[in-house]
Order: sequence, then C-alpha cells, then structure tokens
Amino acid sequence: MARRIARNKLRDRGHEEIGNVHNLFPSAGWSPIAEERDRKYVKNVRALSPVQQQLLTAIDERSVVVALGPAGTGKTYLAIAKAVDALENGRASRIVLSRPAVEAGESLGFLPGDVGEKLAPYLRPLYDALTERLGNKRLKALLADGAIEIAPVAYMRGRTLNDCFVVIDEAQNCTYGQIKMLLTRLGWRSTMVLTGDPDQTDLLSGLSGLREIAARLERVENISVVRLGEADIVRHPLVGEMLSVL
Repeated sequence: MARRIARNKLRDRGHEEIGNVHNLFPSAGWSPIAEERDRKYVKNVRALSPVQQQLLTAIDERSVVVALGPAGTGKTYLAIAKAVDALENGRASRIVLSRPAVEAGESLGFLPGDVGEKLAPYLRPLYDALTERLGNKRLKALLADGAIEIAPVAYMRGRTLNDCFVVIDEAQNCTYGQIKMLLTRLGWRSTMVLTGDPDQTDLLSGLSGLREIAARLERVENISVVRLGEADIVRHPLVGEMLSVL
C-alpha cells in the first residue's frame, strides 16, 4: 500500500511539472505533429517569363488551354500548380491528371505488379510535381479519397469530367484521335490543359497529333494556345543552349 501511495505522488508531481512547461513557439502555434505542417513548404507560384504569365492568365480565363514548348519551360509544373490551387480554393472538386504510357525510345519489357504498379514509372513525373506542391501526407490523403486521380490516356474513353481540373501531360505522344477523344471528355465547370512538345514525340514519324490539333484549335476563339520557347526554359541554362543546337 505504501509503495502504491508513493507511486501516485510521483505521478501527480510529474503532471504538475508538465503543466508548468511553457510553449517555445506560442505565437506561431507550431506543433511537430500538426496535420498541416508539411503544407508550409508550399511555395507561391509565379511566372518567370512573359509567356509563362500568358499561360497562367490563359488558364484562369479559358476552359481549354494548349501549352506547347520545349523541355524545361514549366508547362506541366504550372498546369499542376494551377490545378492544386483550383482544388484548394474550391473552384474544382477533383483533379484528373493523364498522360500516355509511351516509352522514351526503349522497351522496358514486362513490368511486375498490378495495373497501378505497371503504370507508376510512366506517371512518376506527375507524382513528383504534386508532391512538391502538396507534400507526401496531403497527397496520399487526396489520392485515397479520390480528389486527385492519375490515369493513363487509355482509361479516359467514355468519361465525362464535370467540375474537374484536367491536365493532359506529354500530349505529343498521343495520336490525333486520342487527343480528340481527350478534348471531348470536357464537362461542365471544368478546365482542361494539354501540355507537350511537338518536337520531342516518342511515336513513329507522322503519328503525333499535337501539332495539328494545336493549329486547328488556334482558330477557336475561346481556346488559348500558348507557345513557349527557349527563352522560357527555367532548368539548367545548358538545357536551353543544348536545345538550340540539337
């Protein structure tokens, strides 16, 4: 009995000492286990060139935008950043990201796993951009409840995408018929952005439909076709120099 009383006294004393501990960050309200902690690393996206600003403005004002340009011009990243912004601010209830499962000039052969695991290597760039914008924890939660969907082009036929922000990445690896099918998935209150570089297709010559689709859509008043160039490249400066001679 005496030991039990002594243990209770030690326990009560410990609780009193804990109650006297002061918060080291009272003003910031910081907590090491806060649900929103990793979201503090999200940066505000801003254009680094006039044409990038043109792209951001077009996404705000048009329901369909086609962004063409070489590697490193921020096409995909800016589109996904605007998609995340639309979701977080209630302007879209879902984000749908799609890209063709086309290998870049070599065959990977048989890939193990289920459908999701087989497609993961092709969709990895989209996951990377989303992770940078949202953080791992937030991204996993949104993927789990269906607020963000990542799907290959082959799974888009027959769907109507209402109240969505849709990004079609690497559209230069789609045929004319595939891009036409994707464009007609657009539903009410939705925004669709197609990104790609017509000069870097992995399809056989003449199969890519992006260049022709973009030329035809430029004649549609309510659709914006934004053409980025070497001056808009935001990767290593050598990327722009290499593309000028390759």
